[in-house]
Amino acid sequence: MGASVYLSKPGVLCAAGSNADELWNSVTDGKQDGIRKVTALNGKTFFAGRIADDVLCKPSSARYDMRIMRIEELCLRQIEADIERVKTLYGAEKIGVCVGSCDNGTEFSLAGHRTYFESGSFPSDYSLEIQGADYVAAFIREKYLLSGPCLTFSTACSSSAGAIVKAAELLKSGICDAVIAGGVDIASDTVLMGFDSLEAVSSEITNPFSKNRHGITLGEAAAFFVMTRDIPEGNAPFARLLGWGESADAYHMTSPEPGGDGAFRAMKSALASAGLNAADVDYINLHGTGTKFNDSMEAKAVDALFGGRETPVLCSTTKPLTGHTLGAAGALEAAVCFLSIVNNIGKAAGEIKLPVQVWDGVQDEEIPFLNIASKGKNCAAGKVRVCMSNSFAFGGANSSLILGL
Repeated sequence: MGASVYLSKPGVLCAAGSNADELWNSVTDGKQDGIRKVTALNGKTFFAGRIADDVLCKPSSARYDMRIMRIEELCLRQIEADIERVKTLYGAEKIGVCVGSCDNGTEFSLAGHRTYFESGSFPSDYSLEIQGADYVAAFIREKYLLSGPCLTFSTACSSSAGAIVKAAELLKSGICDAVIAGGVDIASDTVLMGFDSLEAVSSEITNPFSKNRHGITLGEAAAFFVMTRDIPEGNAPFARLLGWGESADAYHMTSPEPGGDGAFRAMKSALASAGLNAADVDYINLHGTGTKFNDSMEAKAVDALFGGRETPVLCSTTKPLTGHTLGAAGALEAAVCFLSIVNNIGKAAGEIKLPVQVWDGVQDEEIPFLNIASKGKNCAAGKVRVCMSNSFAFGGANSSLILGL
């Protein structure tokens, strides 16, 4: 694939941790403390991975003061030194921004429309600008005074995986020398009620790949990397984006192609672009939403591509710990893969840890077997040098990323 693409240690904020180190502790210990019951506008209660309000901070610009930007702001502060470093090295015009998100100002939109229906007019500070898909990316560009490409991706659950892919393409083309790439999304009332209307939300914390699974648990998060063609300076940990694959099912607006063909093609393409074989992958972070159809098709796709291995590939989904963070999920789970690699460097086999899946352990006999890393079982691997992260979205927008050393 030519020149390497390097990823810095990510900034992370989600229900499972306020930074990358806290996230790693949660996903390896199976902590679900951040998944709590919340009540939506319609009075219904849901389990959701919401970030505590008291950890959030106001963004640097008052016109961006809304929950999604507060989450983004706190996440960006964690990688601010890396951002300023590449800005000094390459110049503002060579720094790009690629953000995946599904939010379009729902927080203000709901309040604004409530006022409109009650009084006949919108609030004086109501602006359509905040409902633009590019708002989350424009915030980063303005905050750091950047003038390179500024792009937003909204392909549902694969949004930020797509943003990372485009960032890599911008680097390889020479258009950018560095890109701030990742995603952010919130578990707003419209999200909770919207997924509930699809009958996709579980009444209990999500239980992926189990015979007893009943749907998703929603969440919110931000996760961002600084991506470059050059190895990051100093002793900071880094990983490489070895390859990626994307595909489009165009099967149904909300349901995946049942046989997993689109997911299979995305993973196969990622392996090909990385110059790897199925046997080279040490761990897969599964999309694993806990819905009947997603888990079935993903298990079929993984089995079709990896089923011939002598030792079944270790895998897990971390959504029971973070919630399904929608547009942020691809970047957040790429961050989990990043941490799985760098935190196991130099570890002996018995010391290696992997992200665990919290579930009831009841295998669904109607789907292929997966070698799931769960607490107290299958958590020790011989090595963790290559990880795959899957993101499969509504409409069949599929992305698969491969990270390694």
